[in-house]
Amino acid sequence: MRFTQLGEQITDRPGPVRLVAIDGPGGAGKSTFAAHLAVALNDAPVVHTDDFASWEEPIDWWPRLLDQVIEPLAAGRSARYQRYDWASRILAEWLEVEPRPVVIIEGVSSGRSEWRHHLSFVVWIETPHDERLRRGLERDGADALDDWERWGAAEDAHYAADPTRAIADVVVDGTVPVVDGEFSVIE
Repeated sequence: MRFTQLGEQITDRPGPVRLVAIDGPGGAGKSTFAAHLAVALNDAPVVHTDDFASWEEPIDWWPRLLDQVIEPLAAGRSARYQRYDWASRILAEWLEVEPRPVVIIEGVSSGRSEWRHHLSFVVWIETPHDERLRRGLERDGADALDDWERWGAAEDAHYAADPTRAIADVVVDGTVPVVDGEFSVIE
């Protein structure tokens, strides 16, 4: 499937602001996919759940994203939130997102049930555990193995209770590289 085709499917959905979740476990390829999709959607803004999550709180940070981003954008208002800085482990600068025809919410649990009724479209990125772990350790270093194992356990518990993959509009193969604006769809 081409990103332009996916963009057409998304913009065919109703609403002045279409919130699109790019969900899947850590290391699946969500950020890369979201960047490609954003370009296909005329540089749609991307909000990263990593700006809300932390090693200490991998899953239950969601009320801040709901209050500061999802609800304002769904109502056609600007979103304003403070980004979490992973290096210093504190909240950093404030960011603003204007309501646009499409806004992408990218990251672990971005398609969660707490705000699913506000979402216009959900993409799930499917990538095997070993590949995701390899990517994560390549990015974060071998010293992050314990963090990745704790994070993975929290993700597993979340997705068992809130099976986002089952409600996804599109399931993407996260192991197949994007080539010439095309990606591989599983379902």
